[in-house]
Amino acid sequence: MEAFIQNPVLRGFNPDPMMFKDDEKYYIVVSTFEWLPGLRVFSSEDLVTWKYETSILGPDSGVDLRGNQICCSIWAPHASYHNGKYYVVYTNVNQTKVPYKDVDNFVITADSIHGPWSEPTYINSSGFDPSLFFDDDGSAYFLNEIWDYRLSTHNKSAGVVMQKINPDTFELLGEPRKIFDGTEAQKTEAPQIYKRNGYYYLFTAEGGTELGHQETVARSRDIWGPYEVDPNTPLITASDDPSLPLQCCGHTSLVETDGGEWYIAHLCTRPLPGGSSLLGRETALQKVEWTQDDWLRLAQGGHHPLLKVEAPAGSRQQDSQQQGSGEDAFGSFADSLTREELDTERWSVLRKFPDASWLRTSPDGLEIGGGQSPQSAFDQHIVATRQTAFHCRASVDMEYEPQSYLQLAGMSLYLDIANYVLFMVTADDSGSPVVVLQQCVAGDFTELARIPVDSGTAKYRLAIELANNDAHCEIVEAGKPDRRKAVGNVGIAFLSGGFTGNFIGLDAIDMYRRNSSAARFTNFEYEVL
Repeated sequence: MEAFIQNPVLRGFNPDPMMFKDDEKYYIVVSTFEWLPGLRVFSSEDLVTWKYETSILGPDSGVDLRGNQICCSIWAPHASYHNGKYYVVYTNVNQTKVPYKDVDNFVITADSIHGPWSEPTYINSSGFDPSLFFDDDGSAYFLNEIWDYRLSTHNKSAGVVMQKINPDTFELLGEPRKIFDGTEAQKTEAPQIYKRNGYYYLFTAEGGTELGHQETVARSRDIWGPYEVDPNTPLITASDDPSLPLQCCGHTSLVETDGGEWYIAHLCTRPLPGGSSLLGRETALQKVEWTQDDWLRLAQGGHHPLLKVEAPAGSRQQDSQQQGSGEDAFGSFADSLTREELDTERWSVLRKFPDASWLRTSPDGLEIGGGQSPQSAFDQHIVATRQTAFHCRASVDMEYEPQSYLQLAGMSLYLDIANYVLFMVTADDSGSPVVVLQQCVAGDFTELARIPVDSGTAKYRLAIELANNDAHCEIVEAGKPDRRKAVGNVGIAFLSGGFTGNFIGLDAIDMYRRNSSAARFTNFEYEVL
């Protein structure tokens, strides 16, 4: 059967894809923002089937994101494989409140995609979305979007700057020079250079990462420019057709297969009716071709993305039964939560890596000590997995005995510190357990339900079923399956927008004294329905 690529290839929150290849595999590195481990890497041998490979910024990286604002932290990586070594460039964003934007750009290297990675080398702070380009003569160049706080527009991206860089020490050489002002689409970012047939091709994302997103390509015979914009720009966009299933398309990277075929990776969203994109920004692939006059075009013509794309010659079609199953990196899975270590393919933590003071793994389950509230940018104790399907069900066993209303534990649906749903067990003023359903919408907090539960066992099974823009929450007291309680329904369209996507979390909160209480979780199940 003829193979094809089914988009999106990375479902759920996996944005800003940087696709490249080494001697054996294709890789895509994606942004992770405030979630850790940082910079997730997926691999494929044929561009059809993708699996989680590793995460680059682990506990030994020294990354600490505490205090970073909403939608900040680890942005838009650039990755490459050059002379047997892996290079990754990324931004740590501390704040984005206009007119300023506080960003730091770093480079790390490794001899294996699995590390160990070098200590981060700080490069500059003049803008975000950095990249490296290695030219044929051995010289190297560092590019980034330039942020000009003096501009009167809200978005102050002012084009692309480039500077020579020592490829061994990463010392910047000479002075930065602006090489591209951008086009009328504005919001020029994510610059990358590719070289082919004597041309330097400058790829930039423009129009912002929302519905106006697009990819602009320009070229020059001289790396310093001037750069001529493709007369048929943009390369890809969905901005002129809101009916397309893939929206917000842009931020691309380019790869050539061993067979001489060309593909781009790009971010996208899949809005539900009403416009919410609960799954966040995802990653898709499109086949591209070169014209006789050396411009790049989508293979299907035009500039609209496809859901189903021709795969490289010789690719094997994935068994349809694998999609949505445990063999699918983005499908159903079960985790007993009794391993010696947290499975970082499935689970992430927020802003700081866990230590034994609040996260303990054992054959008895995953024990989470109570941390700060979901509105804290410093010390939340949440372990969460990405929502990857519009219709899914998540459930978990929890053992927990709160003593105060200041102590809560259970499940959460989490976008950021201003947008979340808590489905948790806590205590009333008499110390008796109650289950609560709470929401915060753009900072506006509401308690939707508060129901007493049996205090005899302190064991519960919590379940949330998500169906498009709605979530249904229910609790079962341990050993009493006939006493299933529907706690409530909540509209969750607000858990979309921004740069991330909805997470399903296991969470413990202790606002009396951090880590003075703990919840034990076992038998987590995530089912794509």
